[in-house]
Amino acid sequence: MLVYQVVFILLPVWITMAQNQPDGLEEKDRTSTALKDLLSRIDLEELMKKDEPPLKFPKTLEEFEYSFNEKGQLRHTKTGEPYVFNYHEDMHRWNQKRYEALGEIITHCVYDLLEKECHLKKVYLPVDAAEDEPKSFIFVSEDATTNPDRLMVLIHGSGVVRVGQWARRLIINEDLDSGTQIPFIKRAMDEGYGVIVLNTNENYVEVEKPQKHVQSPANDIDEPAEKKEKKDDSQKETKKQRDSYEKYRNPQKEKETKQIPIRDNSTPEEHALYVWDHFISRSSAKNVVFVAHSYGGLVFLELMIQREAEVKNKVVSVALTDSVHNVWHQEAGKSVLDWMQEHCRNWVSSSEPLDTPVEFMLPDCPRVSAGTERHELTSWKSFNSIFKYFTHALEAQNAETKSKPTVITRSSNRKKSEEL
Repeated sequence: MLVYQVVFILLPVWITMAQNQPDGLEEKDRTSTALKDLLSRIDLEELMKKDEPPLKFPKTLEEFEYSFNEKGQLRHTKTGEPYVFNYHEDMHRWNQKRYEALGEIITHCVYDLLEKECHLKKVYLPVDAAEDEPKSFIFVSEDATTNPDRLMVLIHGSGVVRVGQWARRLIINEDLDSGTQIPFIKRAMDEGYGVIVLNTNENYVEVEKPQKHVQSPANDIDEPAEKKEKKDDSQKETKKQRDSYEKYRNPQKEKETKQIPIRDNSTPEEHALYVWDHFISRSSAKNVVFVAHSYGGLVFLELMIQREAEVKNKVVSVALTDSVHNVWHQEAGKSVLDWMQEHCRNWVSSSEPLDTPVEFMLPDCPRVSAGTERHELTSWKSFNSIFKYFTHALEAQNAETKSKPTVITRSSNRKKSEEL
């Protein structure tokens, strides 16, 4: 409403400006020129901030008056209604900030569920971090590194999502099952997998920038006291005017922050390499499987390129969901492409029924439909198909292991004779 009021107030000014244009211009041209000139002087976004309530939001789900029901759906505790984004009409920026504040609370709710419902433990990274050093973390099952048979690794996509999430939007607007990795974790553990859940977007910590203090010039020391006092008064008045203008210009000014990168985990790709080197590669599991969504597919491919021999030796199957990897841009070699053809499958967003083969130009891995056209839903919609795919891969791996002939060596014969 404020924007319209401002335009209405300035309408006479606009008309006067239009009337004062040179006579050589046509009426339409004069009107258009004046309107453009007027609008160029109005910062609509700044004007809209003047009407905003303070950017102060609840700190807990209870204070937001929301909770998850027995179906895992986010509902208002009093009305029972789903989350409403447009809390204030015509205030998209404020509504977005409110949504982001709720999203941060949801993130911590998921952390709690990973510990309480999935019985995972939080492990901080780097493993040798000092007490005051910036840290990231992952979640792992008790047997993540000791399970001798199988291990499942989960990688989410890019953006605001953190460990344990596929899509924040789904958690808020749909339910926990579709938006979190919890169903994957629970089923994996039921089927005998150890579990490691990566946190590829936790790459830095944000701290508030210290305020800049302007020091007085050195030559002020030699100035007379009266002159210095007048100068100080003038500077105070200037600062007062500047602060007053800044308060008017940006009443909802947010704190300025700076980012401090986390050692060895400052990018999604670096994080994945670190977890591989310190956890996955050292695990006892003979059969490792990956589930990677969206940008997580790119992260896995980069891991494959950087640790090709190790990955081939330990990983038996990879399920990608609408992965954004690109074997050309990431310069994957022929040996990597051949391995992906045999050990990877990508469930992509498509209008075709679930598991229908989908053609694609790049020669990396087979693509099948996830049974949905919504990118963020591809992991949940292909849930059952992914576990069937892993089961077949493990059965094939076990059959291959059993079919390999036992190699008899001199040392083995010597041991048998010693036993006799």
